[in-house]
Amino acid sequence: MLFLLAWLGTAALPAQQPDASSVIRGVDAAVRARFEGIAEYTVLEHYAIFRGGSASKPMAEMTVKDHYRKNFGKSYVIVSQSGPEIIKKMAFGSLLDSEKRINDPATRETTWLTSANYEMKLKPGGPERIGGRQCFAVTITPRQSVANLIVGTIWVDAKDDSIVEIRGMLSKNPSVWTGPTQITRQYARVSGFAMAAHARAESNSFLFGKIVVTVDYQDYHLQLRPEN
Repeated sequence: MLFLLAWLGTAALPAQQPDASSVIRGVDAAVRARFEGIAEYTVLEHYAIFRGGSASKPMAEMTVKDHYRKNFGKSYVIVSQSGPEIIKKMAFGSLLDSEKRINDPATRETTWLTSANYEMKLKPGGPERIGGRQCFAVTITPRQSVANLIVGTIWVDAKDDSIVEIRGMLSKNPSVWTGPTQITRQYARVSGFAMAAHARAESNSFLFGKIVVTVDYQDYHLQLRPEN
């Protein structure tokens, strides 16, 4: 009986509130491990743009094959697209250009979700269940007001500190044509790494009013770097 009680007490430890600094160090390590561990990958990305409150019929869609290479960044091949030309040019073109900039080898580390770019604070209250996983919530505030950084909260896996979900606002409007942009992004484990599974962005466009953009990521193929 004493052994059973001792075992139960040990099993409950992961659910307790951890040291904040250890979680933040874990997030930094998980982001770095993902970068170092993946040499390249391909994925199909399906973009859909919805206008106003409509969530059933997109006004424009695009599917692209994304090819990431660690030393070169990202490139895209458009598989299919539909919708007005102005939407495809202004929205889809802007989205793909933004992704290329974020993954530019010369500057990509400045947008990583790490303590170098964000002030991070562990939320009290212990783990929460997000996407079927026990997670700790960490608030993130950019250390600088630059494009593609987020003010909000990330949820990280309580076991390995990998990112499970992000919710927040872009710290800087991506375009003069849009207002504040609210985003969410969910991640899934692929070959042991956190990879984007679904994303959603909502903003108000000067030309089109309320706009919602969703991205679904499918059919990942990862090439991992060999371990030394």
